[in-house]
Parts: sequence; C-alpha cells; structure tokens
Amino acid sequence: MPANVVISPRGEQRLQTGHPWIYRSDIVESHASGGDRVVVRSRRGQVLGQALYSDQSQIALRMLTDGEQEADDALIERRILAAIAFRETLNINATAYRLVHGESDRLPSLIVDQYGDYLVMQALSQGMDKLTPLVVRVLQDRLSPRGILARNDPRTRTLDGLEQKVEVLAGEIPDVVHVHELRVEYEVDLRHGQKTGLFLDQRDNRGAAALYAHGRLLDCFSYNGGFALTMAQRCREVIALDVSEDAVARIKANAARNNVQVDARAGNVFDELRAFERSGERFDTIVLDPPAFAKSKSAIDKASSGYKEINLRALKLLNPGGTLVTCSCSYNISEAAFAQIIYEAAIDAGVHVTVTEKRMQGRDHPVLLGVPETYYLKCFILRRLAD
Repeated sequence: MPANVVISPRGEQRLQTGHPWIYRSDIVESHASGGDRVVVRSRRGQVLGQALYSDQSQIALRMLTDGEQEADDALIERRILAAIAFRETLNINATAYRLVHGESDRLPSLIVDQYGDYLVMQALSQGMDKLTPLVVRVLQDRLSPRGILARNDPRTRTLDGLEQKVEVLAGEIPDVVHVHELRVEYEVDLRHGQKTGLFLDQRDNRGAAALYAHGRLLDCFSYNGGFALTMAQRCREVIALDVSEDAVARIKANAARNNVQVDARAGNVFDELRAFERSGERFDTIVLDPPAFAKSKSAIDKASSGYKEINLRALKLLNPGGTLVTCSCSYNISEAAFAQIIYEAAIDAGVHVTVTEKRMQGRDHPVLLGVPETYYLKCFILRRLAD
C-alpha cells in the first residue's frame, strides 16, 4: 500500500487551483521515502490524490491523480501513450520534437524528446527517476527506437538529491544524429548539446519568423543557428552571433550542410550590439533569443535590465520597416512583464513599434492552464514603423 502524506489547508487550496506541486512547507505529516508514490490526504483524512514524493526538494509532492484514482504503472503507461498519440496528430514538419512535456502531459518531471530513430529522456525528480525502467519499457514497446539516452545532467536534479549524469539506457547512441526541421537539416550531439540536443521549443517560432525575414539579418544568441538557417533564404546577408566558439563551429557546419551563407561570429552579444551601434551598422531583421536571464525570482530585476538593454540596442539598429523577433524563456518574466520591457526599450530608443505576432513555445510543448511554470517561452514579432 502507498504511504500517506498529510498536507496543510494551504496545500489543499493550492490543489484546488489545479497546480500539481505541493511545497515542503505544506507537508504536515509524512511516512514516505524519497521517490515513493504516495496517497495525499487532508488533515481531516480526506484522500486528495496520489503523488510522487521527494524527501529532498522544496517541491515535496508532484501530483499524479485527483481523489481516489490510483497512480499505478498502468496509469503511467496510458499517459505516456496518450502523449505520444497527441504528437502524432500535430503533423510536425520535423524529425525532432517533444513527445512528453512533464506536467503538461500529467507526467510531472518527465521529458522525452525524439530525434529521428533515437529518444532522449530526462527524469528530474526522485519519483520519476525511480520510474525510469517503466518509462523505458513503454517507449521501447511503442516506438522501437534504436537507442534511448538519459540526459539527466540538468542542475535541477541536484535539488532532489539526484546525481547529474548522461547514460545510455537502451540500444546505442551515435556521436552525431542527423535530423531535419522545416527546410533545415541539423547535425546534433545528443550527449553534449544544450537541453536534449536542440532548442525544439522554438521550431514553430522559427517558421513564423521566416515569413517576415528580409534584407540584412542579425541573429543573436544563435546557438546552432536555428533562426539564421531557417531565415537565410529570404535574406541577402546573415550574421549569427554566439558567445561560444563551439556554437559558432556548429553554425558554420550546419550552414555548409544546408548550402546557405551565414557569417557566424563568436562574441558577447551585449558588447557586439553596442559595437554595431557605434559603427553605424543597420539591419532589416534582428532576432534576440537569449538564454533564461531570470532563473529565479531573485534574478527578475537584473534579468529585466538585461532584456531591456538588448531590445533597446536592437531597436536602434533596426531599419524603419524592419522586423524584430524577440524572445524570453524565463518563466519568472510573464508575458505582460516582457511586453512592458519591450515597450520601455522602444520609448528609450525613440522608435514606434507594432506587434505583428505574439507567440509561445511549440505545439509539442503545451501549457497547462493554472501552472505558469509551463508557460516559459514568450516570443514577440515586432515591426519598427517608419520615422
């Protein structure tokens, strides 16, 4: 029988809003071990559902079910299969995409991405780590991949007292995997690439941005050149910036693979934007896709300053009639807050802009309503009006 965990009235109220996390401060009583599937009860003894329990993380409970529904192996299997089936309905124009998106698929802390014939998974909590053999079995039975890799190297695992590691769970994983997204082919290092290899959540935004691309393009924080490569055929010149020399090498290799011209440069984007302004450079299309500046609430003020700085510089470099694609993947910065930052940057830059599109992460990375942590990627496509 599952162990019981009793939560406070405040924890109960949180569950009533639909949020699946209960924090350690709301645990009244527990007789569970880390990684257990437990029955969650109110102080009155009412069964509220079942959850994954952590004895290390501040997120002590990650809810799996409501009420009396049992969180057995069969339920986990059904949800994995349902997540995969949903992605199959999306007709994604890519061979790399997300199959399981954690809380949004009611599989908290589980990520599964497909890269052609290979799968990459992340188990980011004690409970999901314990369920790894079950997850691997279901994935093998349903998809017959040539290999399954665990990219269990995110720092968030340490918050659960888990080891950071990368290991092959089934089959074989080659050093390089080739995938395509929209019109672009990529060479992916599944063991060492950012996230699980690529930033899959920007795929739909790259496709949308390409519709507005023209003239001279500057792609900032380019990583493997996703925006630059997708937009290159519509632009007469493409410059891609990234602070990492390894990233620049990947951009060049991917550009050659796709037979497009990209001037990939290593440099600090903040410094390079200021240098472009001093030298009088101008662009018709600019992309800002920085890493998460606000990884915690305490970093919001500093992050807001960083977002404003790069948007201010970009708007000054943008020709009238030009397009700015600007993104934030910090879930601590809300869409409204990000819009305000962009507005203030436009005021300081002395320009007028209109919002052409407001976008988010791709369809295979759905948002669970009532859980703001699942709505992390904001993307605005803006047009600078003529002076």
